[in-house]
Amino acid sequence: MQRLQLLKETFLGLDVVHQQIVLGSAVAAGGLLACMVLRRRQVQSIPVGEGWWGAGERPTSEDDLIHPFEVQTSDEEIEDLHERIDRSRYSDPLEESRFHYGFNSTYLKKVVSYWRHQFDWKQQVDVLNKYPHFKTKIEGLDVHFIHVRPPHRTNQKVVPLMLVHGWPGSFYEFYKILPLLTENQDGVVFEVICPSIPGYGYSEAPHKQGFNSLAAARIFLTLMERLGFSQFYLQGGDWGSLITTNMAQTKPQCVRGLHLNMFMSRKGFKVMLSLLIGPYLPFLVGLSREDVRRLFPFFEKNVWDILKESGYFHIQATKPDTAGCGVNDSPVGLAAYILEKFSSWTDLKNRDLEDGGLERKFSLDELLTNVMIYWTTGSIVSSMRFYKENFKSNPDNRIDARTGIYVPTGLAAFPGELMHCPKSWAQIRYRKILSYTFMSRGGHFAAFEEPQLLADDLIQFVEKVEKSRSP
Repeated sequence: MQRLQLLKETFLGLDVVHQQIVLGSAVAAGGLLACMVLRRRQVQSIPVGEGWWGAGERPTSEDDLIHPFEVQTSDEEIEDLHERIDRSRYSDPLEESRFHYGFNSTYLKKVVSYWRHQFDWKQQVDVLNKYPHFKTKIEGLDVHFIHVRPPHRTNQKVVPLMLVHGWPGSFYEFYKILPLLTENQDGVVFEVICPSIPGYGYSEAPHKQGFNSLAAARIFLTLMERLGFSQFYLQGGDWGSLITTNMAQTKPQCVRGLHLNMFMSRKGFKVMLSLLIGPYLPFLVGLSREDVRRLFPFFEKNVWDILKESGYFHIQATKPDTAGCGVNDSPVGLAAYILEKFSSWTDLKNRDLEDGGLERKFSLDELLTNVMIYWTTGSIVSSMRFYKENFKSNPDNRIDARTGIYVPTGLAAFPGELMHCPKSWAQIRYRKILSYTFMSRGGHFAAFEEPQLLADDLIQFVEKVEKSRSP
């Protein structure tokens, strides 16, 4: 009764125009409700399919063995890097421009000086080799992954988990969260597999056109099967969010649970209704006060800011090879291109700072190690092509856009993520949300920025799923 009274008072407090918008939207909502309910009942999955991304013709058989791999470097590799850095030239930044025009070259010189004179790549290679690395051939490509097993403890449940990175990150993003997941002494503990997306880092790049998130999902499902896991959990952000979602859509029977720190929903009437009514009657359209705070004013936060931060996206989704020529040849250009994202995508307010706030959440050793994975493997161009392959056609027409996700799902909504997706929107696509958390801090690179927060949310989600599965 209190809610009805509040609704009445709020409605009567609106001006005539907004009252008409609310009434018209409510009538339209009723007309579509039955169709939406029927659609939600349709359980679908994506056909597994097959692919071949190796060079040349597909052979009659393929080596399916798993081989140990070790990250290596050489004095020649380091000398070449230093010579290229020494030949770099810089443009002067505009006065008071900070990070609004991209990576500020005054601060870039400081980063590059550290890279040239203090950063120890050989030492960081040892850090990378802290965990066991492997490669295996799948669909013609050498797929790289690390496989971290927890120490044996009696009466502790071990569950397999795959963590999938995005761009411009790498498997290294997870190095701070791995101990929290594999050495947890209470409740569940994880056996973790972190693959590199083909075309990223130490995974071989596709040799043929068309390698998109559906192909990556199929390859990672094959990897988990090859490792002997019939059921497992998945976690991802950025491209990792889409790839793991595609894995859950393709083989839902294998995915015990899906946890995401970046997620989006389809456009549609429910979203449009939320945008119209949400600022005035949020509870009527399933929005919380925190949703309203993060979403509105909508144009400023979800249109204008996205336009300012998505120039890279349009380049990489159209002509990745053109832009890639420069950053693949210049280590300084590559560092500026990648590290700018670790500034603004962590917190858009970092654009107001002379140093982009880079060292507030990360050390230069951590940031440059990620850059070096791209530099030493020459994989920046192939990683950029992943955008082209996924946006060659309207993504709304792809089969995964028309397929619901029916596995248990946990969503962690970080406040610094580029776009906020309320639970009510996410439910359009993710049909079995068991956990939705408004995270207290953190941005796009959740595992890298806030490993403890992400680990805690992931663990509570998995424990909730395991409890629901217990007889």
